[in-house]
Amino acid sequence: MADIVDRKTRSRMMSNIRSKDTKPELVVRRFLHANGFRYRLHAGALPGKPDIVLPKYHAAIFVHGCFWHRHQNCRLAYTPKSRQKFWLDKFQTTIARDKIAVTKLFNSGWRVMTIWECALRNNQLRDLGLDEIVEWIKSDWPRNEFPVSARLST
Repeated sequence: MADIVDRKTRSRMMSNIRSKDTKPELVVRRFLHANGFRYRLHAGALPGKPDIVLPKYHAAIFVHGCFWHRHQNCRLAYTPKSRQKFWLDKFQTTIARDKIAVTKLFNSGWRVMTIWECALRNNQLRDLGLDEIVEWIKSDWPRNEFPVSARLST
């Protein structure tokens, strides 16, 4: 299937996809700040550059886009019909990189939470008052994910 826009337009469109300061990430950051938590952003010294790092609690939070990070059983994690091999390879690389980053964080003594874009988009976390995040931060649970995915294995 041919693309509906020319290469130059598609390139411009793809370059507008943000990796930092995404809407879901900003929702979580605003909530944490409003609840008195202080954090660091995109800590380059940590594996995977977690989106939010709470050094006081030794906690790292990733706010993942469902499409790019392949949230299982999520309607946002579809595979484009064109160039499927390219996309599948790209997605597998991303999943492997995520697993390596989480493993390295655990081995360094960090706790890890993954928050999926769909939970924020559908207001699931907002409806809960985002209380699950606070509960996890203050706990000693090593790993958490919202909403829970079958891929959670470490």
